[in-house]
Amino acid sequence: MGLVYLLVLLSLSCVHGDGIPTTLEGPFKPVTAPLEKSFRGQNFTDLPDVPSNVEGFQPQQIFVSLSTNYDSIWISWITGEFQIGDHIQPLDPEWVQSIVQFRVLRSPVTYQAEGYSLVYNQLYPKEGLQNYTSGIIHHVLLTGLEPNTLYEYECGDPSMSAMSDSHYFRTMPVSKASNYPSRIAVVGDLGLTYNTTTTISHLLSNHPALLLLLGDLSYADLYFTNGTKCNSSSSSFFPNPTQESYQPRWDYWGRYMQPLVSNVPTMVIEGEHEIELQAENYAFVAYSYRFAFPYKEGGLSSSLYYSFNAGGIHFVMLGALIDYNKSSDQYNWLERDLAEVDREVTPWLVAAWHRPWYSTYAAHYREAECMRVEMEELLYHFGVDIVFSGHVHAYERSNRVYNYSLDPCGPVYITVGDGGNGEGLDIEHADEPGNCPDPGSTADKSVGGFCAFNFTSGPASGKFCWDQQPDYSAYRESSFGHGILEVKNETHALWTWHRNQEYYENAGDIIYIVREPDRCPRLPK
Repeated sequence: MGLVYLLVLLSLSCVHGDGIPTTLEGPFKPVTAPLEKSFRGQNFTDLPDVPSNVEGFQPQQIFVSLSTNYDSIWISWITGEFQIGDHIQPLDPEWVQSIVQFRVLRSPVTYQAEGYSLVYNQLYPKEGLQNYTSGIIHHVLLTGLEPNTLYEYECGDPSMSAMSDSHYFRTMPVSKASNYPSRIAVVGDLGLTYNTTTTISHLLSNHPALLLLLGDLSYADLYFTNGTKCNSSSSSFFPNPTQESYQPRWDYWGRYMQPLVSNVPTMVIEGEHEIELQAENYAFVAYSYRFAFPYKEGGLSSSLYYSFNAGGIHFVMLGALIDYNKSSDQYNWLERDLAEVDREVTPWLVAAWHRPWYSTYAAHYREAECMRVEMEELLYHFGVDIVFSGHVHAYERSNRVYNYSLDPCGPVYITVGDGGNGEGLDIEHADEPGNCPDPGSTADKSVGGFCAFNFTSGPASGKFCWDQQPDYSAYRESSFGHGILEVKNETHALWTWHRNQEYYENAGDIIYIVREPDRCPRLPK
C-alpha cells in the first residue's frame, strides 16, 4: 500500500519546492484512496469503563482551554464522584474550593486564581430510566499570562490538601502576522474505542500546541441509562431510540483524555451526540457544563458558538445544530465577528463546525445543505481560508470551492470525522452506482428545513448526486486518523493527515494551503 499512496501523491503533479503540492497548482484531479480490506473489520469496540485514579476530592478529568486571546487560559476539572440511579443526591459545589496555583516554569513566583463550581443533572421523567448527577465541576480563568510561555500549574482545594499533580501548558503567541502556534491537531468523532487509543497515541506523538475537537466526543448517547449499548443505526438523528444517555461515559472519556487535554489547550464544538435531550427538553447540558468556552469574554450568551485567536489565526467555531438562519443570533454574531477581523493582525481565518457542507460520502450526504445556503456567502465574502468538520466517519479534502463550483478564492473544506468512534467507518460514496441517498433523508432534523434539491448547473445538472467523484473533491479515504495544521507564515500553511494504520510521522495526505490576499481581496459589507 505504501507504493500506492506514493503514486497518489505524485499524481497531484505540481509540487512545492520541498516536494509537497500546493493549492496554487490546483484544482487537482479527484483521487479516491483504495480501501484496505484488512481495515474493513477494524476494532470498533468501546473501551471498558475507565476507573478514577484519585480519592475523595482530588481533581480528575483536568482540561485546559483557551480564552479569546493569549493572555488568559481556562482550567477545568471535576472533584467527587458522579451518582446514577433512582435516588441521587447532588453534591454541594460549595464543599470544595476552585483554586489554581500557577507559575512560569521554574519561576519561584507562584500566582493563585479562584473560579467557580457547579454540578449538572441528567434527568428522565420516564419510569425505569436512571438519573445522573455529576461530580463538582470547576472552571478557573487564569489572566495576565505571558505569550508563548510554558506554565506549570496545580488545581484543586489547598485547604483540604486536595491539589492535583503538576501539569503544564503553553500560551498562544501574540496575534500578529508573523506568529503562529507550532502545530494544531484537528480531529472529530473521537468516541472512546480501541481506535481512539491509536488516534490519541499518534496525535500525542505529533506534539500539538493546540487541539480542535469537532464534535461527537464521548458518544454517551449510544448507551441506555443502565450502561448497555444501543445498537441503533448511526443514521438516526437520535442514535438511541429512547433518547437516553449513559452519562458515566463522559466521566470515562474525561479520565482517558486527561494526559492530553490537561497539557494541550483544547477547543471543542458540539455534534449531534452532544444534544442528549432530557426532562423539560433540556439539551447540550453535559457539553455546556463540562467545558469552559470563551463565549462570555466575546459578549455571547450561548456556549454553542464562539471565536478566539491563536497567534495570527482567527478561529470561528459554529453551531451546526442550532439556528443558523440569517435572522438568528448566531448568524448576526458571525457577521459582526468576521467584520471585526483585522487581516493585518490575524491573516488566517479558519472556521469549524460539525456537519460538513462538502462531503461526497453517502452517509450524511448534503445533510447540512440548509446551513450552507444560509452562511456560505458570508464566509466567502470575508475570505475564510479553511473549514474543518467532522460527522462523516472518513477523511476528505476539497479543492477550493464555492457554491459547488471550483473557485480559487473559496475555502478548502476538510472533513476529519475519523477519530475513532464506535459506529465504524463510512466507506460508500454518493457518486457510486446505487449509493445516491433519497433526497428526503437529507432534511435538517435539528433546526428544521429542507434545502437539498437537484443541482441546476454543472456536470450533475438535474441530478441529486454526481455520477463520478465531484471535481471539488480532491482526496478522500476511509481510514481512522487525525490532521495537523502548521501555519508557516501569513500565506502558507502545511496540512497533513495521518492515518492510524501507519506510523504517526507518515502523512497519508499532505498539501500546502496558500492564501492569495491580492487575488482574493475582501472588503467589509
